[in-house]
Amino acid sequence: MSVSYNGLWKLLIDKNMKKMDLVENEKIGISSSTLAKMSKGEPVSMSILEKICRALDCDLGDVASFVRNEDDKQTDAK
Repeated sequence: MSVSYNGLWKLLIDKNMKKMDLVENEKIGISSSTLAKMSKGEPVSMSILEKICRALDCDLGDVASFVRNEDDKQTDAK
């Protein structure tokens, strides 16, 4: 499984924000390396996701979700 942050990117568009606003916003203040990880669909800590949810007034499910990979589907079939 991999992590998808598509919900976060859509939420930022709805709030007329850019990805870099997550780095520059004092309430969130994540590092640019964390933003890069998220852009690549890599996992980040729950504390980072909590900061984002608090600042954007949303739930975790609005920000991130799990996506099944082809390997996961083949493993489940066995």
